[in-house]
Amino acid sequence: MFTSHIGPEQRDEALKSLATDTFDVLVIGGGVTGVGAALDAASRGLKVALVDASDLASGTSSRSSKLIHGGLRYLEQYDFKLVREALHERELMVSSLAPHLVKPLAFLYPLHEKVRERTYVGAGLALYDALRGFQRALPGHKHISQKKIAEIAPSLRPDIVTGAIKYFDAQVDDARHTMMIARTAVRHGAVIATNVRVESLVKEGKRVLGVKARDTETGKLITIKATATVMCAGIWSDELHESFGLKAGYNVTMSKGVHIVLPKSAIKSKEGIILKTAVSVLFLIPWADKWIVGTTDTPYTGDRRNPLAEREDVEYIINEANKVLKPKLKIEDVIGVYAGLRPLVANKKDSSTTKLSREHTVDRSAPGFVSIAGGKYTTYRVMGKDVIDLAGVELRRIVADSVTEKLPIVGADGYVALTQQAERISEESGLSAASVIHLLNRYGSLISELLEIIKNDPKLAKPLTKDLPYLKAEIYYAASHEGARSVDDVISRRTRLAFEAPNSAMDLATDVATIIAPVLGWTPKQKKDSVSAYIDIAEREIEAIEQALASA
Repeated sequence: MFTSHIGPEQRDEALKSLATDTFDVLVIGGGVTGVGAALDAASRGLKVALVDASDLASGTSSRSSKLIHGGLRYLEQYDFKLVREALHERELMVSSLAPHLVKPLAFLYPLHEKVRERTYVGAGLALYDALRGFQRALPGHKHISQKKIAEIAPSLRPDIVTGAIKYFDAQVDDARHTMMIARTAVRHGAVIATNVRVESLVKEGKRVLGVKARDTETGKLITIKATATVMCAGIWSDELHESFGLKAGYNVTMSKGVHIVLPKSAIKSKEGIILKTAVSVLFLIPWADKWIVGTTDTPYTGDRRNPLAEREDVEYIINEANKVLKPKLKIEDVIGVYAGLRPLVANKKDSSTTKLSREHTVDRSAPGFVSIAGGKYTTYRVMGKDVIDLAGVELRRIVADSVTEKLPIVGADGYVALTQQAERISEESGLSAASVIHLLNRYGSLISELLEIIKNDPKLAKPLTKDLPYLKAEIYYAASHEGARSVDDVISRRTRLAFEAPNSAMDLATDVATIIAPVLGWTPKQKKDSVSAYIDIAEREIEAIEQALASA
């Protein structure tokens, strides 16, 4: 408690605790909902553990659109409650909960008619702004003329775009944000261990008293005792319910969301762009010196572990974007593609399940066992609160109310003041001002831990690669403080090198392994195996991308 480190020593202690202690709440699943639930429970004073079969955010929570938003399209469906809830969460994250991680981002909504459409869309965005209430961390919408559009977004076709409305949502590195929520939970006493796969439930009669789980690194089987077991398994929910012999009050279907990554030069615009399509919306999102464009929304029944983009996905994204862009995007512009799976929840007709919103559902399928499914990234905190409220009933005692609405994520405390001191930090540390700002926007006030690492080993102040801002110290820190256990963890989630660097960062895999090997105590064989495992993952994804692009 009181330290947020998730490193090798912490994992060893966590495994001992899992095997010997009895917990109030055990959370299965290290995506954003799971870590949000763990933080909610720990900050209520409950004794909490969380396990995940892989890495934190290894599934859906690292493959989103990287947006924190109210869901503009839900206004057309008259789901004002959901939009209001999401906008409230957005304002909290930008202003107080995670200002170092969640940043305002402007979008242009292109207009094709001069009067009727501007009136209709303007009214919708006025309502979008109004639903925020009085707490407003982001500016309101603004009407933009066709002449101004030519200055802001030269890539928007002047022959069909008559103007635009500018509005704000926010952007986040989803995997980093998820990991930082986990670290906040650890700081408040949660016991967290990754690479621990739950294999079965421990029962007394019908009541669930915990789980049997396997440490996949050693093969050791652990019995974890808990009064309430909370499953936040997303797309794995149906499979796990079945393997546990439980019948939930809902089913989860999967929807595939694909994004393409483009160089900054492919689209000339100072702001993001949102396009309404026949089935949903398409976002053109600035991401450092690149663009992320997506997403698709198609039913998926394939391998949960390895969702890949297909020809139709890439074609759809490029074709929809090209309706308003000039010059048009070309296949050869695409430098990366990633696919994620959304868990869409549907309640069973004969179920007594509580459907708390259009987006997520909580369920008690056995005494001592509750679960949650569905939802959207932006409302993770509400989902964590809802599932712990239900789990608290299992404890048969008074449980404190949730306090996460007022609980900043680690690194938020002092962040704003530190940004005003960036020049001084640069002078004292010897790092460039650009590197200091980069670190502040990834670690917030935890930058002091990075600076200490660099002070102890100045060689780690150097960039990992000349084309991207990551320092070698960040790679070391990913293993020492952020729970990374493999080359894949570092390249795919602690950094975003997997889609930011050329060749899916395969050329950097050995350098990454060399930095983290001493931290993790690897033998030469373990180091080689981790590099090989990442290259296998990257090669599969590159092959799938090449196939999709070659035939698109």
